[in-house]
Amino acid sequence: MKQLFSNLLFKVFIAIVLGIVFGLYLPESVKRIFTTFNAFFGQFLNFAIPLIIMGLIMPSISDLGKGAGKLLLVTAAIAYGSTLFSGFMTYFTTSSIFPQLLASHVNDVAQIADSGRELTPYFSITIPPVLDVMSALVFAFVVGLGLSFQEKSSLKLVVKDFEKIIMQLIEKVIVPLLPLFILGIFSSMAFSGQVFSILKVFISIIGVIFALHILLLLLQYTIAGALTKKNPIKLLGTMMPAYFTALGTQSSAATIPVTLEQTLKNGVSEKIAGFVIPLCATIHLSGSIMKITACAMALMILHGMPFNFALFAGFIFMLGIAMVAAPGVPGGAIMAAVGILQSMLGFNEEMIGLMIALYIAMDSFGTACNVTGDGAISIVVDKITKEKLVA
Repeated sequence: MKQLFSNLLFKVFIAIVLGIVFGLYLPESVKRIFTTFNAFFGQFLNFAIPLIIMGLIMPSISDLGKGAGKLLLVTAAIAYGSTLFSGFMTYFTTSSIFPQLLASHVNDVAQIADSGRELTPYFSITIPPVLDVMSALVFAFVVGLGLSFQEKSSLKLVVKDFEKIIMQLIEKVIVPLLPLFILGIFSSMAFSGQVFSILKVFISIIGVIFALHILLLLLQYTIAGALTKKNPIKLLGTMMPAYFTALGTQSSAATIPVTLEQTLKNGVSEKIAGFVIPLCATIHLSGSIMKITACAMALMILHGMPFNFALFAGFIFMLGIAMVAAPGVPGGAIMAAVGILQSMLGFNEEMIGLMIALYIAMDSFGTACNVTGDGAISIVVDKITKEKLVA
């Protein structure tokens, strides 16, 4: 029971239910308390996002100077390519399906927005960020790349300490407060009359993304099977214990022992599996980018925001890099993506809250997709390295 109440997905579910109930039945004066908290927490998030970007990306990039040279580059290139493929596959699929699927909900949200029913906070505090998001990204890349070439650097120790501070901020402050933030978002939507349209959208989006992530895994193992001349369904079937373990843990890192064991059963050498699986647990996020891309497009359509391929192409390329630094906690990838959603797609506070709720609702499936795909990448890397050794 204690484990259930400590589960972030369960907390978010309870927050959504309570938010709807509070929004429908509590006095407006009480609901404005939650709106006031959201106004403050939203400002705090805006302040923290550039710090999170720097604290996570700088040490991640600086560590790229270590490792096994060409093997590291080959694995990273394949993992990043798989992540990008997932992002673009999701874009093309959802851009074809979502406009028709969500058309009726767009009209509902527009009519509700015109009604003018909106909760206002009792007061608000402005907390300007020390850097804007793009400046933080560029700064993190410059410092991280510079440190990757330094064997001994006191700055690298400072960056590592800063990473620990940011991880504590995420794990001890931001993630525990997210359910309360989501409760406030759904309370406001219930008050304005949007909530049931949004919930219908949630169900539609989750169904599409679930089908897409199954298709992605089949494609990944079809490629791996074609390269190794093995049955892709059998290869994928061997990885199912890792898939179901990830559904329960919601963590790629926590699933590494099972992923490694099943990858070895697929005939991957112990050396390659031991290198690729832990690395891909951090840098291969095909399931995560699928969820974020699909949810972002759905919310943009719902709010009548224009989008095109060029906009989402830049977003997907940047998102693939930023999520490499995602911390190994449930919902970590969406926290790394918040700054890019704001700066590149123009998401506001309410849309960020909905993105977080949607992402965490599907976190188990995204993580399962990530770790199961790691097994396919291991097969491909093992095949490439064996061919080079023979040559």
